[in-house]
Amino acid sequence: MTDDQSRNPARPLLRRPQDGELIDVAGVAHFFRLTGRHTGGRFAFEEFGLAPGVVGARPHVHDGHDEYFYVLEGELTLHTGDGEVAVGSGHLLAATRGTPHGFRNAGSTPVRALCLYTPAGYENYFRDVHAAVNSGAEVTDELLAEFRSRYRTSSY
Repeated sequence: MTDDQSRNPARPLLRRPQDGELIDVAGVAHFFRLTGRHTGGRFAFEEFGLAPGVVGARPHVHDGHDEYFYVLEGELTLHTGDGEVAVGSGHLLAATRGTPHGFRNAGSTPVRALCLYTPAGYENYFRDVHAAVNSGAEVTDELLAEFRSRYRTSSY
């Protein structure tokens, strides 16, 4: 143990229910509970919500990170590369690097789910899109493609 560690030993980080960063992008309320800043870049963790009829993400592929989706409430329609499947509470989708995936709320009730990103960094994609929209940009396929390319993500 270094002198600095003995004076300031590592401590767990407790986050209260209201602690986090809300980034609303194209109808998806991303509430990042942990970002790369909190985890030394190891992962980011969010709770997200989708109203009925909202497309969270069209089918796409990540080359730089993995995503894990866990449904808490409602019915989330997932694109798995082989088509779509509607899943409810307790279902988990592991979208590892290179695997096509997407999600939407095709149901009639709101969806609440969790998403874990490893390593962290993709939360910056949502920050970038949010900042562009707040500056007057329109959310278009071209805009999203430009931002996705910055984060090693492509359409499927």
